Amino acid sequence: MKKISDDILYKVEKPARYIGGEINSYNKDKNKVDIRFAFCFPDVYEVGMSHLGTKILYHVLNKREDTFCERAFAPWPDMEKLMRENEISMYALETKDPLKEFDFIAFTLQYEMSYTNILNMLDMSGIPIRASERSEEDPIVLCGGPCAYNPEPLYDIADLFSLGEGEEHLNDVLDLYKDMKKQGKSKDEFLREVAKIPGTYVPKFYKTDYNQDGTIKEFKPVSEEFPEKIAKRIIKDFNEVEYPTDLIVPYTEIVHDRIMLETFRGCTRGCRFCQAGMIYRPVREKKTDKLVELADELIKKTGYEEISLTSLSICDYSDIKNLIFSLIERYKDKKVGVSLPSIRIDSFAVDLIKEIQKVRKTGITFAPEAGTQRMRDVINKGVTEENLIDSVSSIFKAGWSTVKLYFMIGLPYETMEDVKGIAELGDKVVDEYYKVPKTERQKGLKVTLSSSIFVPKPFTPFQWSPQDNMESVKEKIQTLRNTIKSRQITYNWHESPVSYMEAIFARGDRRMCDVLIKAFQKGAKFDGWNQYFNFQIWQEALEECGVDGDFYAYRQRSYDEILPWDFIDVGVSKEFLIKENERAKNAEVTPDCRQGCKLCGINTNKHFKEGKCFEGALFS
Repeated sequence: MKKISDDILYKVEKPARYIGGEINSYNKDKNKVDIRFAFCFPDVYEVGMSHLGTKILYHVLNKREDTFCERAFAPWPDMEKLMRENEISMYALETKDPLKEFDFIAFTLQYEMSYTNILNMLDMSGIPIRASERSEEDPIVLCGGPCAYNPEPLYDIADLFSLGEGEEHLNDVLDLYKDMKKQGKSKDEFLREVAKIPGTYVPKFYKTDYNQDGTIKEFKPVSEEFPEKIAKRIIKDFNEVEYPTDLIVPYTEIVHDRIMLETFRGCTRGCRFCQAGMIYRPVREKKTDKLVELADELIKKTGYEEISLTSLSICDYSDIKNLIFSLIERYKDKKVGVSLPSIRIDSFAVDLIKEIQKVRKTGITFAPEAGTQRMRDVINKGVTEENLIDSVSSIFKAGWSTVKLYFMIGLPYETMEDVKGIAELGDKVVDEYYKVPKTERQKGLKVTLSSSIFVPKPFTPFQWSPQDNMESVKEKIQTLRNTIKSRQITYNWHESPVSYMEAIFARGDRRMCDVLIKAFQKGAKFDGWNQYFNFQIWQEALEECGVDGDFYAYRQRSYDEILPWDFIDVGVSKEFLIKENERAKNAEVTPDCRQGCKLCGINTNKHFKEGKCFEGALFS
């Protein structure tokens, strides 16, 4: 196989995606390490280099003297065409060596519609797509990330899955691999041993039987040496966990081109649609002084002029005001700004945003998620229309004239009145702007409403609920468009066929693996990108494999059905999820965990911890 050359890079849209050598990237002697590890992101460079988990694990693994972790990203179609024409194998950025030469190829699963890119990257590497067809000489394919909480659609793609937070788990895996490699053990012998490490799932050692109606009859290990339940891994001392301060600085602009400072993991809110809010429990924080210390190092080593504070619900950080004021005061002379992701309406603090805009004015984004109070109570959003109106009134008075609002359509127990409520809420936001005297408000009001389609996800109270069908969703989108009155409102919406396929893979079982491979063979890739998604390919793949997509996406599931992911223990009990779904039917709100433990199970689960999971130094 040939290596990449300048004459090829001159012909592609963005050569910087493929050259490596960025500031703070690693350059080790590959001949002086025991393990070569390729961290692969199954999407384009700009997306992958914006992902915090990639940055963290790249740093953690390269801290090991025995390991060289390199990066690979899905080549854009223009680059893929040239690579295939010139017989250039999929390669890692650091050494430009083919992925086939590595010990591990690890994919992070952030989005179900990137799965075909995984297959494409393996195919471009000359590695068999199916784990069952790989030889002793082929790399071990490892998958992790949030979508790994339902690994079954990739059961014959990955050799093993890392479930939970990878900072400790991957080190355990590599320690074992190094030891067994020195002993001359085979790949199968390694997989048998690694399957016993907590947080590891090796699909070949488990089997599934089905009922006549297509539901799962039984899922169990092939022998007693393998665990029946696999518990996710979590970092207990989050304040002291390894965090990179020497972030790679790309040569080209990426999606999130700034410092990302992770304040805490987990969430206490309990939104019933949110998978992250369940799978990342318990809440664990970094202390303010630690975050300021990290910020100092990050600014010195990257040169970035913006710090983005990241978490699932940033204003829930227990010391948020002190943290923001400390960072602003510390860096105001250097013109280093602080930004926040989308903000919960009830926790919005105008004084914080005013402080932030002293350095750099930021956009304002809220996520009401639903248009009516009944629907917000159904999903347990825990915010009111009054919260939103008070917040937008404050920001208009403070000098903003642009606001974005995020919603979902097709939520369980939703009516057409709930959908119309989105438009009506947008109109009320516009009205609030005009209530502010002309002398006090900025000109050029722009309100953007964006709606995505609800996708039921594993380990949420809505995991049993059907997705709203495409015809119903189209009708709701059209109704919403017709209900919007104000010219100052822009409405953006997502396409429903993509969300349909996302739901199928999110709740699918092993039978979806054949569909995935068939679709890839028919040309599917970059399915998360509208210009490349081809629904007809997926429809043909489903039909040719004898799989009914509606069975996974549109079917109401019973509480006693065995779900494809039931063998994974995330700490939150199924009993709690059932109780929350029942409360949703009655639009009953469950208060924030910070107001008192709601007995989700994470506190008493033997694999995690005991006690309260949201006070002070959470594991002290």
